[in-house]
This record gives sequence, structure tokens and C-alpha cells, in this order.
Amino acid sequence: MGPENLLRDRYLPVLIVIVISIIIGLVMFLISGFLRTKRHYTLKLTPYECGISSTGYTGDRFNVKFYIVAIAFVIFDVETVFLYPWAIVYKKIGFFALLEMYLFIFILLIGYIYAIGKNIFNWRRD
Repeated sequence: MGPENLLRDRYLPVLIVIVISIIIGLVMFLISGFLRTKRHYTLKLTPYECGISSTGYTGDRFNVKFYIVAIAFVIFDVETVFLYPWAIVYKKIGFFALLEMYLFIFILLIGYIYAIGKNIFNWRRD
């Protein structure tokens, strides 16, 4: 059994799943194109704001701070997700894991202090 057979045996199932996923996505896209209504009317083409009528011009730009706060939230949220696997394997890894997690939390704390210093959590428009 050569290395090319080993690679084929390992990666062929992954390739099959990728191909099937792409085919399913394309088929769903095509089916939705055939089944949707094709009548365009004014109400359908208006922007949707949580079930209420739009007020003002909907093309206005948002303050950049809203995006920065959202990105900071995602970063801190995703980073804290790493705490769960660490807690699961903590007993197996031992003291080294504790030091790593302290370093990880310290780096998060530095980022949080930096974000506060840049005043990104202030919601007022400047």
C-alpha cells in the first residue's frame, strides 16, 4: 500500500462530502429560484426594518463605533469560548495549562484595557 493509496483513502471521504455539499447548495439555490414569486412591487422592494415602516433615508451611514463595538464583542466572545475546552482537559494537562490560561486571560485583559483606552464602548456620537 503506497502513500498515494493512503492519501486517497484518507481524503476521498472529505472530497465526497465537499462535492455533495456544493451540489446540495446549488440545487437548493436553483429550486428556490424556480419556486419564488417573480412579481416585484414597491412594498417588496423597500428595506425591511424589524416589521415597522422605514423612517428617513435608509442609505445613511452608521457611525463606525457601532461596527467597532460589534467586532470587539465578537472577538471577546470567541476568545472566551476557548475557556471551555481548557476546563475539560485541565486535569490531564496540569499546571502548564493553568499558566497558559493565565497568559491567555492576561492578553484578553490587555485588549480590553486597550479598547477602553480607545473609548470604543462609548455609545454617544462624537
